[in-house]
Amino acid sequence: MLVRGYQQRVYYHVRKMVIDHDDADDLTQEVFIKIHRYIDTFREDSQLFTWIYRIATNECLTFLGKKKRRFFLPIGDVEGELSAKLDTSSQLSGDEIQMKLQKALLKLPDKQRLVFNMKYFEDLSYEEMSQITTTSIGALKASYHHAVKKIEELITH
Repeated sequence: MLVRGYQQRVYYHVRKMVIDHDDADDLTQEVFIKIHRYIDTFREDSQLFTWIYRIATNECLTFLGKKKRRFFLPIGDVEGELSAKLDTSSQLSGDEIQMKLQKALLKLPDKQRLVFNMKYFEDLSYEEMSQITTTSIGALKASYHHAVKKIEELITH
């Protein structure tokens, strides 16, 4: 029931962060394995959706961190690799503006990109984002503001 109810949303949340379909598929599976393993620890002091997204978010950030460390890649090299996947992906479509936006997003620090994706694409409230990321609303608003400014700068130049 949980997989049917949340799989698509989790997949797209993860995909926006890791870009690659196969990585997103694997991470989505890992998220649901963790949900199954730890469902009895869910305290119901937040919504189930929030708890699931927190797991998915942590999996994404851990994955991206490991990827950077595993290949000893500077951030720019990971960005270049993901950007190349955007160019060659047959499953991603969009016009030139959308592609520019996606490439600009890859230039953001992971947490800023996460905040931007959650606010812009998923239309989550700052309160929901705060519960998912365990970050203050003020810090999230600042991250979103900085992300928007960087994206505007990258797209217009």
